[in-house]
Amino acid sequence: MIGAEHITGLILAGGRAQRMGGIDKGLIPFLGKPLIASAISRLQNQVGSILINANRNITKYASYGYPVILDETPDFSGPLAGFSVGLKACKTPYLLTSPCDSPLLPLDLGVLLAAEMERDDFQLVYASSKESDGKVWAQPVFCLMRADLLDALKLFLEKGNLKIDHWFKELHSSTVIFENANAFANINTPEELKTLEAVSS
Repeated sequence: MIGAEHITGLILAGGRAQRMGGIDKGLIPFLGKPLIASAISRLQNQVGSILINANRNITKYASYGYPVILDETPDFSGPLAGFSVGLKACKTPYLLTSPCDSPLLPLDLGVLLAAEMERDDFQLVYASSKESDGKVWAQPVFCLMRADLLDALKLFLEKGNLKIDHWFKELHSSTVIFENANAFANINTPEELKTLEAVSS
């Protein structure tokens, strides 16, 4: 059984946040505390240890007491660059990833993804959300992967492909559908921040 102690959590805070005017999203206040603090509080009981992937404001992120790892590729290469350094730093058999800008991420994310992973010995399991209209959307930055995928990811990135869903298709992967779509709501604009604060307070 995959327990929390077998999982390292990776919070992705390395993006450029262009739609937020380039502000470092993990440090934006949400209900009075930085988004990174919400991500940590939702994830910390689901994992044995936490890593933060950031490319700016390293000292501020480090103040939360967890290792901060920087992308090894230039130009903010997206979540796969974060996955790559996360896998490199991971000292447990599994890595659970989440973005810094989804402050309501499911408290059972790790448990449900791990149960699916064990069902058929998958290499990677990602979350999907079901909207109120019944549509199912992939949420690929919320995923549990085996830590031995580093070489496979490096080979993929060397081809110049940065598309996360393309990499998943190369793996023995699966998904878990979560009914509460709000759990995966992320903040890309000031308007989305206000809306999510309103439904959360």
